[in-house]
Amino acid sequence: MSSRERLVLLVALLAHGLALHEALFPGQEMRFGFGVAISLMVWLAICFYWVETLYTRLEGLHALAMPAGAVASLIPAFFPGQHILANAGSPAFRAHFIVAMLAYSLFTLAALHAMLMAVAERRLHNARLTRTLVNLPPLLTMEALLFRLISIAFVLLTLTLASGVVFSESLFGTAFRVDHKTVFAIISWLLFGALLFGRRVWGWRGRVALRWTLAGFIALMLAYVGSRFVIEVLLHRAA
Repeated sequence: MSSRERLVLLVALLAHGLALHEALFPGQEMRFGFGVAISLMVWLAICFYWVETLYTRLEGLHALAMPAGAVASLIPAFFPGQHILANAGSPAFRAHFIVAMLAYSLFTLAALHAMLMAVAERRLHNARLTRTLVNLPPLLTMEALLFRLISIAFVLLTLTLASGVVFSESLFGTAFRVDHKTVFAIISWLLFGALLFGRRVWGWRGRVALRWTLAGFIALMLAYVGSRFVIEVLLHRAA
């Protein structure tokens, strides 16, 4: 990526970030919903992509990352439903929220990255590569990036679960609240932990890694974004 392209992308990220800040913090309160959740996750993922371009040649991913960022910046306009988050003034809650969204965004990027690798590998074996796939980085480079993403996101998800226990105990007087978000988050943590263990011990890769990545990602999405989609988009309720 040229310096000019990197600068343009940085300006776009700053503009998107400011728009998200206005949506999240319209006043003294904190609002959050399905549209903002998706937009924030994609924004954080592309921020990570921008940083990675400083160290790795990822030019072939432009055609996928840039349209995703453009669409994500507009999603809150089509799904504006938001609800006020309780305890948003607590520093512990905000730290928990930020770490959780970072984990969500990196796992989102990892899932999309794994699917792209699967398509590229299949087309390569069938000798039917398109122009976009030809320009992608080598599969070994993409695989190394995938597991770097998953490793970082797994650490963040671990911190999310740990901070959630601390946050729950300080506000609600109980160290563990059994609800669907907690259950699906733990399931996701177990799946990604098993994937990293399998990668280290048995050298998992390819389709095996793809299945585990997508399974963990789906469980994580069901933890919060899925419920917000049902409540706001399907049921048209604010909370």
